[in-house]
Amino acid sequence: MALRSLFQTCLLAPLVSVAAANPIKGKAGSFADCQKLSDPNYGPVPGEDPIFSTYYGVEAPFPGNLRDVILPTKKGPPGVDDVVWQNLLSAEWVIFDFYQKAVEMFNETSFIMAGMPNNTYKRIQEIRNNEAGHLRIFQNQISPTSIKPGACEHQYPYYDPTSFLALVTVLEISSMAFLTGLVQSAQLSSSQAAMLAIAETEARHEVWSLIEIWKTNPFGGPSDTVFPYANQILDTTNGFIVPGSCPKLNPVYPSPRQNLPALSAAKDTVSLTPGSNIGLNFTDPANQPTFDEDTQYYAVFFHGIKNVSVPIDTKDWPEQEIRVTIPEQFETKGVIVAVVADEEGAPTKESVVAGPGVILEQPAELGTKLL
Repeated sequence: MALRSLFQTCLLAPLVSVAAANPIKGKAGSFADCQKLSDPNYGPVPGEDPIFSTYYGVEAPFPGNLRDVILPTKKGPPGVDDVVWQNLLSAEWVIFDFYQKAVEMFNETSFIMAGMPNNTYKRIQEIRNNEAGHLRIFQNQISPTSIKPGACEHQYPYYDPTSFLALVTVLEISSMAFLTGLVQSAQLSSSQAAMLAIAETEARHEVWSLIEIWKTNPFGGPSDTVFPYANQILDTTNGFIVPGSCPKLNPVYPSPRQNLPALSAAKDTVSLTPGSNIGLNFTDPANQPTFDEDTQYYAVFFHGIKNVSVPIDTKDWPEQEIRVTIPEQFETKGVIVAVVADEEGAPTKESVVAGPGVILEQPAELGTKLL
């Protein structure tokens, strides 16, 4: 069937009633099943149905079992915040699958044998359920004149409960950081409020991780980190996406995409706390930065609501490692986001030439284990 005919069919096809569909959980639905999601009243409602909180099955909960792209049902211009929500929905598929695959890979005993609290697996299921609710919320925020992105296939660098839980901590706090930038991209106050509500939920997930798993103080100081360029953090999640696996009709993720060189501390780093001297590692051999010999570059560290720029010497790179000291005035709290920029303070997204790299400060000893 030609794409145009398929599109028209989906526009005209009547939606199956919620009662008849029973779209709760199970194996991935068909493309036609996924089109029913264009009706915001279809299926369980986040905040009303307990499937988004207290479902303890292994199979993916709604709408995580309906993974294809959702076509527009109306003609017309996109909503003013549609691109922002499309970016957020694509990112949420990465996060939902991160938890769903862990639910499938592990069980209650896995976490108990790793020395974690007895209810850890249940909490992971509950977070997975929250993330499924986020999928549905984000789908419903996109106007009926725009495509709603479907799921790609994902792969994650965890192999046991401990490595998984370490990634939980950094992903949740990274979510909080990019949402501080994403809310600045939204034009509607209703969009900004919804994103704030989601960030508050991610903060609850992070606090659980810090208290129950890592037995550390959950308080991150008077402010969490504000990072203004949300799409740059979102772009780092492309590393979890299996190349060529996304639905062909999905929009570019994130949009717009800068495709900056990835940035991390060097593998042999022993400390990432403020005052530590670290080497910079551009981790993708196929995407390396280019430095102009007449330009002064800076490592810009975002922490709390401020940033600090440190001049770096790039003239002998790549023969000589670029080294920089993390500003010692920062508290060892929360997270630091670092970029390399060609202007002090990285005042625009275009001034960023590599990064961002997320530096976990809480618990500090976990930061180097994630390199």
